[in-house]
Amino acid sequence: RPTGPAGLRLAAKYTVDAVARDERGHRAARHTAFTTYVPEHRFIGYFRPEDRSTVGTGMIVSLDFNRPVTDRAAVERAVRVTAEPRTEVAAHWFGPGRLDFRPRAYWKPGTKVTLDLRLRDVRGAARAYGIQQKKVAFTIGRSQVSTVDAAAHTMTVVRDGRRIATLPVTAGGPKNPTYNGKLVVSEKYDVTRMNGDTVGFGGEYDIEDVPHAMRLTASGTFLHGNYWAPPGTFGSANTSHGCVGLRDEQGGSPATPAGWFFGKTLIGDVVEVVNSRDGSVAPDNGLSGWNMPWERWRAGSALR
Repeated sequence: RPTGPAGLRLAAKYTVDAVARDERGHRAARHTAFTTYVPEHRFIGYFRPEDRSTVGTGMIVSLDFNRPVTDRAAVERAVRVTAEPRTEVAAHWFGPGRLDFRPRAYWKPGTKVTLDLRLRDVRGAARAYGIQQKKVAFTIGRSQVSTVDAAAHTMTVVRDGRRIATLPVTAGGPKNPTYNGKLVVSEKYDVTRMNGDTVGFGGEYDIEDVPHAMRLTASGTFLHGNYWAPPGTFGSANTSHGCVGLRDEQGGSPATPAGWFFGKTLIGDVVEVVNSRDGSVAPDNGLSGWNMPWERWRAGSALR
């Protein structure tokens, strides 16, 4: 069962035409065909970010596999993340289903990054072989890091080392404080529905039209527009179920703090929360791997 680019393809039919000549000059020809091993299962990795996208300096390359990977070393060897200018990038496994890549510090603006998936016919687990052969390229945009001070009820936005705004916010209330730590914007929605049933809050809220929503964690932390809280809430009180809210209008307005920030934000931008009553976000909750020390991150590679 050969695998990889140097061997035969799996689940493929090959034909062989051979001609032999003996010492007397007699010739014999043989035609035959065979089919290589057909894997019982195939696996793929759902990757972030998207091909040809421009992302923030905090972007972490993340692969979620549709089947558990038991041969992590083989799979990791088949995935390469390279950058120009040259940047050291390390891999870290979060269990058998997720493989992330990041540099030691945030990417430098303008860096060109390539994700090379060479998983076709790579054995990831018993009777499970990869199917992808694909390159994904993306570019690191300008630097933007926003710091939410939950105690001061403010968010300071720093673009390329210069403060461009300080916005009033409302963070998680006493019963549901916002996570501390470095969070990364992984999704953006002009409008989305937020239902407490989906994140363990029962029927405490169900808002069908939350504007300017930016996902910060897989567990449901968003930075979003808020039109239902009294205007005086922003900058003075923490009232949410763990999200960070900016003043907005119903339907969303580009002229509000939420609309302005949404327009200035890229997938991959960093939002760091400080002075909250909660603990630090887990490194595998969303793209939060920046909260793990570099040596510990590198130790999560299957090739070390």
